[in-house]
Amino acid sequence: MNYIMVIAGLLMLVSGGELLIRGAMSAADKLKVSPFLSGLIIVGFGTSMPELIVSVNAVINNNPSIALGNIIGSNIGNIGLIIGVCGLIAPLSFQQSALKRDAIVMLGATLLLVVMGLFGAFSMLSGLLMISALFAYLGYTIYKEKHHNSSSHQLHKNEGKELHKKPHKTWWVILSISLGLAFLIIGAQLFVDGATTIASSLGVSDALIGLTLVAIGTSLPEFTISLMAVLRKHMDVAVGNVVGSNIFNILGILGVSSLISPIPFDGRFPAFDQWALLAVTLMLALFLLFGHAIGKLKSILLLSFYIAYITVGYQAFG
Repeated sequence: MNYIMVIAGLLMLVSGGELLIRGAMSAADKLKVSPFLSGLIIVGFGTSMPELIVSVNAVINNNPSIALGNIIGSNIGNIGLIIGVCGLIAPLSFQQSALKRDAIVMLGATLLLVVMGLFGAFSMLSGLLMISALFAYLGYTIYKEKHHNSSSHQLHKNEGKELHKKPHKTWWVILSISLGLAFLIIGAQLFVDGATTIASSLGVSDALIGLTLVAIGTSLPEFTISLMAVLRKHMDVAVGNVVGSNIFNILGILGVSSLISPIPFDGRFPAFDQWALLAVTLMLALFLLFGHAIGKLKSILLLSFYIAYITVGYQAFG
C-alpha cells in the first residue's frame, strides 16, 4: 500500500508540475510576457515546484530531514544523474558566456548553504537571506539582460521556447494551473506519507529516503526537460535547466521551507552530504567556466560520482 502511495504521489507530482508549467506558459503568452522571462522564471520555478511542495509538506508534517534531503539530494542528482545521463547521449556543448553568471550564482548558493549550516539549523533569518539572494539574482538578471541580446539572454529565451505552445483558451489556462496545483499538493502528501512509512518499515532514516527516493522523484521534471532539449539538439538548454533549478532549489525552496519552521542541520548532512554537494557543484562550475562542452568523459565522471555518493552514503550512514 505504501509503495502504491509513493507511485501515485509521484505520478501526481509529475503531471501536476507539467500542467502548471504548461498553464503558466500559456498565461505568459496571453499576457505578452517575453520568452526570456518565461524561461528564467516560469521554467525555473515550474520544474522546481515538486521539490517546493514536497519540502514544504515535509516541514509542516515535522519531517525536516526529508525536506532538507530532498533539496540536497535533488541538486546532487541534477548534476550527477541528469547531466551525466544526458551527456552520455550526446556531448552537451554550450557558450561559456551564456552560463558563466548562473554557474557562479549556483556555486555561491551552495557555499551559502554550507555557511548557514554552520549555525546548526536553517532558521527564519537563513530563509530571509536566501530568498533575498534569489530576488537579487532575478532582479539583476532581468536588469542586465532586458536590453541586451547576449548569449545568456538567448539561453533563457530558448528555455522558454522549449515549452512554448500556442496560447490556449482562458478557461483551459485556469483549469490547467488549478489542476496542476491540486495535483502537486495532493501528490506531495501521498508521496511524503508513503516515503516516510517505507523508511520506517525498512529501518532506514528519513534523511536517506529524502536524499534518494524523494529527491530522484521530484527531479523528474528537470530530467524530462533536459532530455527533451538534448533530443532537440538544444544542448545549452539541457545544462541551463539544471543550473537554474539548483539555484532555485537552494535559494527558493530551502529559503521558503526555513521560514515555515527551523530545519536542523545535523547527522549526515554536515558530515557528508554538504561536502558531496559542494564537490559536485564545484566540478560542474569548473566545467562551465573553463570548457565549451560536457562530453562522455566528463559525463562518466559525474555519473560515477553520483553512484559513489549513494553507495558510500548508504554504507556509512544507512
